[in-house]
Amino acid sequence: MRIRKCLKCGRYTLKEFCPNCGEKTIIPKPPKFSPEDRYGKYRRMLKKSLKNKN
Repeated sequence: MRIRKCLKCGRYTLKEFCPNCGEKTIIPKPPKFSPEDRYGKYRRMLKKSLKNKN
């Protein structure tokens, strides 16, 4: 079994349909790793700026 996520409410479950709202769930996958990540610099800058706001 794999953990699944409801796109509507964001809840994680092991079921095909969300027990909270009844929507179909998906299997969340992380993005593929690439050593030539063109947007990594911008993601890190965004993460740093969001960290500084809190």
